[in-house]
Amino acid sequence: MAFAQVAFFCQALREVGAEDLEVQQDQRTAADSKQESMGLETLSEYLTQAALSNEELKAAFYRWKAALEKVPQVKSLPDPRFTFAYFVRSVETRTGPQQASLTLAQTFPWFGKLDLKGDIAAQEASAVKAEYDALKLKIFFDVKNVYFEYGYLAQAVEITKENIELLRYLESVARARYSAGATPYADVIRTQVELGKLEDRVRTLIDLRTPIMAKLIAAMNMPAETVLPWPTDVPVMVIGITDDELFKQLPEHNPRIKRFEYLEAKEQAGIELAQKDYYPDFTLGLQTIATGEAIIPGISDSGEDPIIASLSINLPVWWDKRRAAVSEARSRRLSAKTGNQAVQDTLRADMQLALYRYRDAQRKIDLYQNTLIPKAEQSLGVTLEAFQAGLRSSLDLIDAEKTLLEFELAYVRALAEQAQSFAQLEMLLGKEIPCKIHGSVLPDLTFPRS
Repeated sequence: MAFAQVAFFCQALREVGAEDLEVQQDQRTAADSKQESMGLETLSEYLTQAALSNEELKAAFYRWKAALEKVPQVKSLPDPRFTFAYFVRSVETRTGPQQASLTLAQTFPWFGKLDLKGDIAAQEASAVKAEYDALKLKIFFDVKNVYFEYGYLAQAVEITKENIELLRYLESVARARYSAGATPYADVIRTQVELGKLEDRVRTLIDLRTPIMAKLIAAMNMPAETVLPWPTDVPVMVIGITDDELFKQLPEHNPRIKRFEYLEAKEQAGIELAQKDYYPDFTLGLQTIATGEAIIPGISDSGEDPIIASLSINLPVWWDKRRAAVSEARSRRLSAKTGNQAVQDTLRADMQLALYRYRDAQRKIDLYQNTLIPKAEQSLGVTLEAFQAGLRSSLDLIDAEKTLLEFELAYVRALAEQAQSFAQLEMLLGKEIPCKIHGSVLPDLTFPRS
């Protein structure tokens, strides 16, 4: 009889009183309504907001943009040089006094130097772009990680509140049995103590909402007073490719690896540029001298300005300096190559650990959902019937209720951890991973039907 009442109570709690519980759980403020009107109700929208508004990501974007502007600068010829010289004391020549000279000169680097400088700048810009991509992936992971933690918190609050409602019912049953002389007063006290512990637990969980929201708000560069709605659920995500494919794609897509590849290509071009310093640059010049009329009349070419063409080259005679420059460039290339291998080793190890956590969470999801929670529900039902028959104490009933609560919380914890591990895998891989997404919620009733 009493077991049927509990089942009926739980059914009413979910189907009739769910809206009332939601009102108790989330007293919406004007800021909530405003936030919902902005459409930030799904994870994809949070990610879009973070990509558009995160200040750190904006700074990285402008660093990349600045790096791109270096390419046309280094590929351009040096500015031509114009020289004007005035003779304080004019030089008297046959054709007349020379009063001033005007020279225009242009330096031309050795063949291929400008192209190599442009290649170096382009590879540097690509490396900065890879840093931007890595930061974007990190920010997206941070948003996903906190969002799934937020989803766990929402589920934990709901589960704990439902268990509070059950304990309140059991406490009323214990008081009724005590009034009838069927149970000692200690049973009432035990139930009330457990109820107080659960009420404190749910307050702690609700208080945790503020710092978790603060992390999401900071990532999206939104006003600090913004209140984000509770996530609706945490999905189960099943990876659609094999581990071998994941590890094979890692060097192709991870921006940290790509950054070192760009740096290695940059230093290779630097080696070639340093080797070209063994060859001279050359400068072409054109000069004219302002000449006055000759003192002696009848002189041919009197007053005509001479025009002089010139060619000059630098002499790369200090070979020790150039050998050192080539050796420096080779060492930088080896540094980039070694750094690339070190990053790949680290990322592979991180991916192995993330895969382990993902699979472990998936295993726990299956264990709790299909085995432990149904068993705990059955145990609570049997214990409740025995309690009504006077064969079990309230302590046994509380232990059964606590076991079910811990299993339900462990279940939603596993849900969050598999989603967080999947998000980490996507960050490490550098792209979205094909997967099947399944909605996952708790069983319809926290307790078995009669």
